Amino acid sequence: MLTLNEAHCIRACLESAAFADQVLVVDSGSRDGTVEIAQSMGAEVHIYPDWQGFAVQRNRLLQHANGDYIFFLDADEVMPPDFQAALQKIVASQEQAVWQIRWRMVAFGKELKHFRSNSWIERLFVRQQLQGFTGVVHEQAQLATPNMPRHKIQPPLLHHSRHSVQASLEKLTQYAVLGAAKRAEKGKRGGVLRGLASGGSMFLRLYILHLGFLSGGAGFLYCLFVALEAFFRYAALGYDANIQSNIKRN
Repeated sequence: MLTLNEAHCIRACLESAAFADQVLVVDSGSRDGTVEIAQSMGAEVHIYPDWQGFAVQRNRLLQHANGDYIFFLDADEVMPPDFQAALQKIVASQEQAVWQIRWRMVAFGKELKHFRSNSWIERLFVRQQLQGFTGVVHEQAQLATPNMPRHKIQPPLLHHSRHSVQASLEKLTQYAVLGAAKRAEKGKRGGVLRGLASGGSMFLRLYILHLGFLSGGAGFLYCLFVALEAFFRYAALGYDANIQSNIKRN
């Protein structure tokens, strides 16, 4: 897993991963005790404070992985017992494939029980097939055999997505800027109207179609923060001078 100031959640995460043959943590320079907690729980910790994006950190992690399979777990996630059992069954099968996970969302201390999470994310890989990752955010895996079968792990992973409003605001800034930079690399254009269209459609989709409105205030805040991230990535793309200079160089 990749970490940066995750002391509030990493203990529960590592406890759920204790069955693994190797537990690897690549830290980006935490100052809140994350590293000390991880080491005290038996994790193998490597510190790389020169942040260059998620893909670079994941590639550094790969250098230290020695198992036949590698599963990427975020520090704000917990593997319930049924998920652990499904993961162990897959590894025991020695099947050559890529496996995707989905989430049970927890936001602001409450599980969004009615929220429909339709996203499936690649997390379990055959180590020899995984060549590396590309992308500063929402990074993509590069495989030796790109057309490997894709399977779904049915039990959901528990995801404590946003534990506080303050942390959500900090995350909003980080992901909006990274998302803007990613779109700048592809030659896309930003602006307020594009941001309103993206953020507005995102909020309606999550709050209405994904039933976020059934989860009360926590559901509203979750949908709002995701929508604001969508808005500000296009606002930053249109008005941030550093991102604009990158567009011109490209």
